[in-house]
Amino acid sequence: MKPHGELRRQIGLTSAAAIVAGEVIAVGIFLTPAGMAKSLGSPFWLLVVWLVMGIMALSGAFCYGELAARFPEAGGGYVYLREAYGRRFAFIYGWKCFLVMDPGLTAALAAGVASYVGYFVKLPPAGLKLVAITAIGLLTAINLRGVKPGAGMLRALTVLKLGALTFIPFWAIALRLGNFSNFLPLVAQRPGSAPLAGALAGAMVSAFFSFGGWWDLSKLGGEVRDPGKTMPRALMLGVAAVTVVYVMTSAVFIYLVPIEQVTSGETFAAQAGEALFGTFGGQVLSLIVVISVLGSLAAVMMAAPRVYFAMARDGLFFRGVAEVSERTGAPSGAILLQAMLASLLVVIGTFDQIIAYFIFVTVLFLAMTVASIFILRKRTPVGSNSGSSAGRFQIPGYPIPPIVFLTLVALLLILLGANNPKQALLGLLVAAAGWPAYYLFSRRGRSDETESD
Repeated sequence: MKPHGELRRQIGLTSAAAIVAGEVIAVGIFLTPAGMAKSLGSPFWLLVVWLVMGIMALSGAFCYGELAARFPEAGGGYVYLREAYGRRFAFIYGWKCFLVMDPGLTAALAAGVASYVGYFVKLPPAGLKLVAITAIGLLTAINLRGVKPGAGMLRALTVLKLGALTFIPFWAIALRLGNFSNFLPLVAQRPGSAPLAGALAGAMVSAFFSFGGWWDLSKLGGEVRDPGKTMPRALMLGVAAVTVVYVMTSAVFIYLVPIEQVTSGETFAAQAGEALFGTFGGQVLSLIVVISVLGSLAAVMMAAPRVYFAMARDGLFFRGVAEVSERTGAPSGAILLQAMLASLLVVIGTFDQIIAYFIFVTVLFLAMTVASIFILRKRTPVGSNSGSSAGRFQIPGYPIPPIVFLTLVALLLILLGANNPKQALLGLLVAAAGWPAYYLFSRRGRSDETESD
């Protein structure tokens, strides 16, 4: 039985770049710089970490840009893994996304929105869960209307977010609210800082996750206009914007609060907020955080369902998930499925622990996706006539960007595995549980094809 309806290409360059920046910039930029600054004890090394991670993300974005140009379909990493390694391996990736990471991340972001709303309105735990589920429900309703309304809302949230984060440095410097002497000494570490090698390793891990999510734009490849050109440009613009924002925000926080006074992320942000806006600093920063996290939540909820949609189209998932609304062009079954699972996790309240077990395997799949470019280039060289978009975008300086990215990711995987081998192993085992599930769905898919014949 063939699914009904087709996705519509309605996302332009501005919206696509907004999806990248909108998902990546969340609460992390307000909390991460504190720990990084405290352990590194040096504005110079903090800048180095952000720039290195920006280069790493840009290298990965080049790779995803070429992959998106080769396979301009919904599903992103699932499609690229399928083409390089086969349907079984791609299914395990999709299984991991559906079962754990996507609903878990959605629940975590919704809970983050609720917690900062609770800064304005004191609510009991049940009230906070209701706010989180309401946020999921409202974004689901918008996404069900189609990708165009969802992209428009996300574009507006990203403009507000970037506008606020750009305004803060200008406001702080114009009113001379901080002190440039806080940057001195520029290179030397402050007393009490961690040893430089260990501090750099920890800061790199934190910065990597602060950049996490730029690759999710590829999941919307079936709805981006002229994807062979738009996707690479949007990925690069989004990553570049995120890097600039992270450097600026970290710099202004140090300008406002000396590194020696850093105790925790929350305290650091509160001190910076008070220096910026006086006694109302906490409320103003909390409002900016709500906008930031809501934008990230909106991007995740827009992109994630496209993986299940692509799996279902391949006959490797529930048939109804492959349906597209003929009125709105939205994959409504996939959108509703993600929203229901995320809301369930909000009620249960165990999403943070669940996500922690799958960080290692998620990074591993990211590395395998970037590595697929070597396989696919060998199989179908850039510029060949096969493939609708092959040759429209080439990785600049190939093979340096994928090598740079994979080298840094390999170091990150070693750090993650060494820090918590139990979590890494359990995450791999649960992902591997998708192996028997693959055979169940593939048999069902073959059965459906036989019936339709």
